[in-house]
Amino acid sequence: MTAAWIYGCADAPERLSLLVDAKHRISSLRSARDCILHEVRLGQLDVVSIGGLLVTSPLRTAVDVALHVEEDRALPALRQLLSRDELGVRLRLVTLAVEASPRVPHKKAALHKLAVLAQSLREHPPEAAA
Repeated sequence: MTAAWIYGCADAPERLSLLVDAKHRISSLRSARDCILHEVRLGQLDVVSIGGLLVTSPLRTAVDVALHVEEDRALPALRQLLSRDELGVRLRLVTLAVEASPRVPHKKAALHKLAVLAQSLREHPPEAAA
């Protein structure tokens, strides 16, 4: 949700989530008490630079939100990520990325969230920009 907030697609999180590539282990964050550290696998296409700050790409952000955020907070953020053409996030691509993720926790729940979102978008399509 931290990256979704950076993209302007979610409210500021209570605690910032920081991702560290598992190949570069960090034992602690002594000076950052308001942060949560997650060791993850990051590929070359999983991060982008925004003003010199590495942030998960919009697609990776959408996948992470679908997988790791409870539905009531995930759906609005995902809807916002999809609605911003400049981010290039497409629901079908997010769904394919989740489906292709091998043995990840919460995969079934993430696919359910994306199906709920797809139905919502069919019933209430985003308004076209004027």
